[in-house]
Amino acid sequence: MIAALALLLLCTQQVLGATRVYNWTTGWGYANPDGIKSRPIITCNGQFPWPDVRVTKGDRVVINLTNGFNNTNTTLHVHGMFLKGETQMDGPPFLSQCPIGPNDTFTYNFTVPDNVGAYWYHSHTDAQYEDGMRGVFIIDDGENNENFPYEYDEEMVLQIGEWYDRTVAELKPAFMNYDNPTGAEPIPQNLLINNTRNLTWNVEPDKTYLLRIINTGGFVSQYFWIEDHDLEVVEIDGVQTEKMTASMLYITVAQRYTVLLKTKSSSDKNYAIMQKYDDTMLDVIPNALELNQTSYMMYDSSKTKPNQSYVDSLDDFLDDFYLVPYEKQELFPEPDHRIELDVVMDNLDDGINYAFFNNITYVAPKVPALMTALSAGKYATNSYIYGTNTHTIILKANETVELVLNNQDTGTHPFHLHGHVFQTIVRAPAVDDSDSPVAYNASNHTSFPKYPMRRDTLYVRPQSNFVIRFKADNPGVWFFHCHIEWHLMQGLAIVLIEDPLTLQKTASQQLTENHKRVCKNVGVAIEGNAAGNTTDWFNLMGQNVQVKPIPGGFTARGYVAFVFSCVAGVLGLITITIYGLMDLQNVEERVIEDLDISPAELLEEDDEEIEASRVCATSKRSSLEEQKIGEEQKIGEQETVRPLSS
Repeated sequence: MIAALALLLLCTQQVLGATRVYNWTTGWGYANPDGIKSRPIITCNGQFPWPDVRVTKGDRVVINLTNGFNNTNTTLHVHGMFLKGETQMDGPPFLSQCPIGPNDTFTYNFTVPDNVGAYWYHSHTDAQYEDGMRGVFIIDDGENNENFPYEYDEEMVLQIGEWYDRTVAELKPAFMNYDNPTGAEPIPQNLLINNTRNLTWNVEPDKTYLLRIINTGGFVSQYFWIEDHDLEVVEIDGVQTEKMTASMLYITVAQRYTVLLKTKSSSDKNYAIMQKYDDTMLDVIPNALELNQTSYMMYDSSKTKPNQSYVDSLDDFLDDFYLVPYEKQELFPEPDHRIELDVVMDNLDDGINYAFFNNITYVAPKVPALMTALSAGKYATNSYIYGTNTHTIILKANETVELVLNNQDTGTHPFHLHGHVFQTIVRAPAVDDSDSPVAYNASNHTSFPKYPMRRDTLYVRPQSNFVIRFKADNPGVWFFHCHIEWHLMQGLAIVLIEDPLTLQKTASQQLTENHKRVCKNVGVAIEGNAAGNTTDWFNLMGQNVQVKPIPGGFTARGYVAFVFSCVAGVLGLITITIYGLMDLQNVEERVIEDLDISPAELLEEDDEEIEASRVCATSKRSSLEEQKIGEEQKIGEQETVRPLSS
């Protein structure tokens, strides 16, 4: 009997998968990833970079995250996980969990039965992953990835991103400031690959490599190519695809591409691995900024390393819209629920530039949205109780949702949906900033694909639009937001509350005891509406709200200032008129007489003033000539530094 029970437990464990346990403690250290400057960096157990995670589909993952910071909260999000029945493990603070206070531990405990492929994890608090709190998360499809549909010999992971020489805490005050009214994002210092620059990757001839490319940056999109080698795309954002060959990829932050790369039969040459900024996303391009980074694909380490590779055009990258999933899913039917969002970047009354969906900039509530949904009973289906600045939308069970996004901004934005992959059915071309933004027209659009591309992070082009569809089949509380960390900081997010009544009835969705303790330790309520009210669910008095808009006309202070300015102006004109009409005879003589100045002294002073004017003019002319020479030298120096041409 005991032997039979042991055998049953063993078989159950094999079916359900292994349990992978990770014990991580955050902290601060120093590192120099780009080789230019050592700076403070967020460490894991005192080390940087953070560890790669590799599990198998069906495994249970347990991450015990201890906040080792002295005075800062933190959280962790595994990007792209569906987390069905486990939305409290998703990570965004005040959305699906309470923030983890200093010296406290939150246990992320979830299974991965529906995800395979390339993912990553990162802090979802205060842009901490820009300071290093990020890592790779790979899920094999079967033991040793045996169920992957394509053959390959070896695997390589390339984690790309940008790097700043200062921490977010140093950069944020100048970014979110009235002295930065346009919202210009901080400019990174360098591009990284596997947390370094100028990486060397040793390869062998006549081999097929499975190359996983993951953009774990927080701002810029990158062009990626390998000199004289094709990249055969077979997976994006954890969705396996039919093969499509590309010479170049365009990878926004948070996106993942898995490609097959066939090496050459000869090892007589080494090749450049290239990364390039999408510099259209930069408000300014400093002279010292290297727009291209070169790493090395080495067939023979005894031969010289390659020089950077040039391309004829940056427009030759793969358009992921035309990728077809390996497991085809037909276009979802006409939507049951349509969401239309307009993206705008604008200023509020404090002079700071914010990001808006339909004139709302996201402000976190006092009670996390998940806790509101769990505790609100029948009121959980009313979006109002979640706060007027959370931009919350309620979704019914299993309805088809269509989300239309109209970008009225002149920049590119990558948007990420938590808890789902979505079908991309429209992505319109970019619109020049000299023209007006073009919104989606439901009666005049390109034909929808039969088997749409699916992924969890999609970019919208400047002043353009996209349309996506997904099924509301995952009860929970999910973010939809721009994955540029500076824009999330500015409030570019909405909240989707999916089937909240089922959420309330599901045992696995109830808060764990560990979760309740973490909330208690940071003083965050686990019941109530967005303002923390548990008696009157529709009383939002005291909720967190956005800064007031800039007044549309004169304020009371403006009227007062206007009146006093007018009065002062009129009095000034009267004074000038009176003195102008006065007939003063021999005014020079009268002034000299009143001041008791002798004519000789006055003449001597005139001579000195003339000489001083002559010297000043000569000096100014010399200075202008020197400045012109200096500018000509500077132009000559700049002409020797050219970015990789398109």
